[in-house]
Amino acid sequence: MARPLMLLALAVAVVGCAPVDDTATTAAPTGSTACAKEQLQLVTPGKLTVGTDKPAYEPWFKDDDPSNGQGFESAVAFAVAGELGFDRTEVQWSTVKFDSAYAPGKKQFDFDINQVSITPDRAKAVDFSNGYYTVKQAVVAVDGGKVAGAKSLAELKDAKIGVQVGTTSLEAVKSVIQPSDDPNVYNEQVDAVNALKNKQVDAIVVDLPTAFYVTAAQVENSKIVGQFSSTGGTPEEFGLVMEKGSALKSCVDRAVDALKSKGELARIEQQWLGSAAGAPELK
Repeated sequence: MARPLMLLALAVAVVGCAPVDDTATTAAPTGSTACAKEQLQLVTPGKLTVGTDKPAYEPWFKDDDPSNGQGFESAVAFAVAGELGFDRTEVQWSTVKFDSAYAPGKKQFDFDINQVSITPDRAKAVDFSNGYYTVKQAVVAVDGGKVAGAKSLAELKDAKIGVQVGTTSLEAVKSVIQPSDDPNVYNEQVDAVNALKNKQVDAIVVDLPTAFYVTAAQVENSKIVGQFSSTGGTPEEFGLVMEKGSALKSCVDRAVDALKSKGELARIEQQWLGSAAGAPELK
């Protein structure tokens, strides 16, 4: 998250609410016979194990239930599973803390989906799929507060900013905003949100879809000050996380690429994150 970082479906600000069709036909396995379901090396034979954090926040998941197929990342996970030849009953979910997903070591999931941005440092410890979502960061403040009217990144220099530890949002605060004072860093995203709610910070920085949820459901009278890119060059992307050297990587990459080429990723994004384009750009 970005991410890490965030529950109530929000028709106006954040998400769509169409139910998942449990009767939909599973897609044929993607790629060569090496990617046929029976050939895949899985944590649990015959089951695709998908990891994510708990609570599982909207708009990424709905009702704190990754298994219901609703919310952007739940829908993406099931779409990838379908491309690999799995139906819904063959997907099982595992609770994995955000920073544990990309820590070195053996994994108890086949892939993890949790707003984990692809970075060179993280890629030393785990494998990432090709990106499934291009990320923008966003600044959220309480309306009428010190930086609520900011029109540029320069106007945030003297702000006290809250952000979650271990996230690309924190990296973006330090490298792009470069505030005069060190940001307040919190172990969990909800702690940063509560700090904003209690006026312990002037603003928080989270990924853009999460910002829409924060303003609509978590912090009363809050607003998105604006969005900005966390990098100077290559766009930041979320990737599915796999154990380093995973035999699944090439097949998962093919599944993600197939969903892109068919327009399915774009459709899922529009359904669950469709309103995220409206925040002003901070430069």
